[in-house]
Amino acid sequence: MIPARTARTARLAAEAKATRKRPKRIADRAHTWDPATAGVVLARLGPRPPLGYFSPTEEAAARPLLAHLLATWHDEADIPVLSFIDERLASGEGDGWRHAGLPEDGPAWRRSLAALDADASLRHGRTFAELGHGEQHRLLRHIQDLGSHDWYGMPAARVWSLWTRYACAAYYSHPHSWDETGYGGPAYPQGYLRLGRGTREPWEAPR
Repeated sequence: MIPARTARTARLAAEAKATRKRPKRIADRAHTWDPATAGVVLARLGPRPPLGYFSPTEEAAARPLLAHLLATWHDEADIPVLSFIDERLASGEGDGWRHAGLPEDGPAWRRSLAALDADASLRHGRTFAELGHGEQHRLLRHIQDLGSHDWYGMPAARVWSLWTRYACAAYYSHPHSWDETGYGGPAYPQGYLRLGRGTREPWEAPR
């Protein structure tokens, strides 16, 4: 289910961003990690390179799509989800499997973004990026509601799975999302000492 944007949800999103609590930043624990782990995690906080896989047209459709899927209308730049997805597709990194009825993930992204623009043009005479927020939301809800039915030659549910799988993996790979959810981050080579149920390490954020 995609989150609908109403005056209330817009206000709550703004309040959440303003009051976001990060009592212990994951990055502050980098000195406890081995060099390889620190390098991987801290690189996610650094400047991002220009997109190398998506075309400008595909980027224009993908940015609002991801903002709807993740409800990041007010803080899209906080976690560079599109950049992470772009880097992953450019490198050919996948999950090792794909849905029947869809091509490999990279071509599937290209094809589905083109279909998103085509559907928007058919319904409204504009690209997906040019639609208003409500129009974008209703179009995405229509695609989601199609389920296993065909959408531009692809099973709609599997396109939806592709989008959400990549969006969530990218979002929750970033240290800022770990701070928000209370995940303590890597514990290597330090390890865990308190293995009992309901216990936390001293460096883990309180819940």
